[in-house]
Amino acid sequence: MKYSIKDLKKIPDFVNVPDQQLQWLIDKSYIQTFKQGEYVLKKGEPIDNLSIILKGYIDLKIQQNGNYKLIKKMGPNTIGGVLPFSRLSSSIGYSEVIEDSEILFLNKSFFREMVANHYELTESLVHHMTSRVRELTRDNVQSEKMMALGKLSAGLAHELNNPASAMQRSAKALKKHLSHVPEKFKRIMSIDVSEEEIDTINNLIFDRINNRPENNMKLTERLEKEDELELWLEEHGVENAFEYTETFLDFCMDATVISEIHNNSQNDNFLEAIEWIEDVLTTEKIIDEIDEASDRISSLVKSIKSYTHMDQTPEKINTDIHVGIKSTLIMLNHKFKRKNIALEKHFEKDLPQPKLFVSEINQVWTNLIDNAIDAMDHSGKLIITTSKDNNFIKITITDNGHGIPEEHINQIFDPFFTTKSIGKGTGMGLEVVQRIINQHNGEIKVTSKKGETTFTVCLPIL
Repeated sequence: MKYSIKDLKKIPDFVNVPDQQLQWLIDKSYIQTFKQGEYVLKKGEPIDNLSIILKGYIDLKIQQNGNYKLIKKMGPNTIGGVLPFSRLSSSIGYSEVIEDSEILFLNKSFFREMVANHYELTESLVHHMTSRVRELTRDNVQSEKMMALGKLSAGLAHELNNPASAMQRSAKALKKHLSHVPEKFKRIMSIDVSEEEIDTINNLIFDRINNRPENNMKLTERLEKEDELELWLEEHGVENAFEYTETFLDFCMDATVISEIHNNSQNDNFLEAIEWIEDVLTTEKIIDEIDEASDRISSLVKSIKSYTHMDQTPEKINTDIHVGIKSTLIMLNHKFKRKNIALEKHFEKDLPQPKLFVSEINQVWTNLIDNAIDAMDHSGKLIITTSKDNNFIKITITDNGHGIPEEHINQIFDPFFTTKSIGKGTGMGLEVVQRIINQHNGEIKVTSKKGETTFTVCLPIL
């Protein structure tokens, strides 16, 4: 089927191209039809033609570890293939026809003539090429950011779940515990106790609460003391003594301490006194658990703000790189725990503070550390070292994982290159890292062998 200038004018890039130049394009081109399921190009095949889809639809896909990822769906009036001044030489993926198509092809051997004689046509195609690169890069960078955000969100949800669940459990336990207070209060109010006896017990209890001793008992030692205390309480008439032992020993109140309370209280009052003491300590213990859980949540939120550099202007500021690295480690802590990875930090004290875009530089730590974790088997080891090297801050991140194959070492910073399966990487992570480092006039290098891969980042101090 023949196509006219009017048909080509439907393409936005060609609206302002003179008719005679479009006619030249038609005269030098040829049209080929493709059936659904056929491939216009397959991975590795040479790209020798500029292509314009006149009819139908084509999916551009790349293959990663046996799976296919859709990059773009192309429809009528879409320009593709090689373009003037493009360095594209072979296909990195597959162009699959998903609806019967007609495509106009112009062989690249005509590009020299086009550039020499048809300025507006050349300009429109070059403009299209730059827009295509910009769009593809933006989409993949966004995909990489969303993937990184997904990882951090999963980690954050995991980290927040533990203290949030602890607070919920403690709140329910406190509610249940306080429901028994009226009955216990009635028994307390019915006893006849001297002021001296009250002061003695009060001083002992609240000294334990306000100056809570460190509980460093080993498990075997604690079990022995629990058995000893339970036996002592039973011998002195305390029913369900086992319910008291855990709380008392949490505050290092063993049989010797309880015996002291017994000696300072009247026999008729001892059981009520012990019940009241356990009640106070249990309340204090639950409140401590809620307080500790809320502190953990507060710490995580603080780390998030530090990581994202919220509430700060997007400009370079003097930065302690250790803060960003530590925040990143907190964000990825769940992955360390899941794979039981040992972490070694060798941070040089009093490092100079280079001027950095903080949120961007934290993306560097996230990508490098996360990749290192993925590269290691269970019970791996990660070493992070910082130091001053002349006019640079040097950061090394070393893992004992599988290593990077020698044939891939020179490709890892290339856009879209990844050895990860679909859904686990876009191939833009390390490209983003290198771009951020270049933005800071720094340098990144990698050395790798099986069992030892080291990324070295150098950031200028001035």
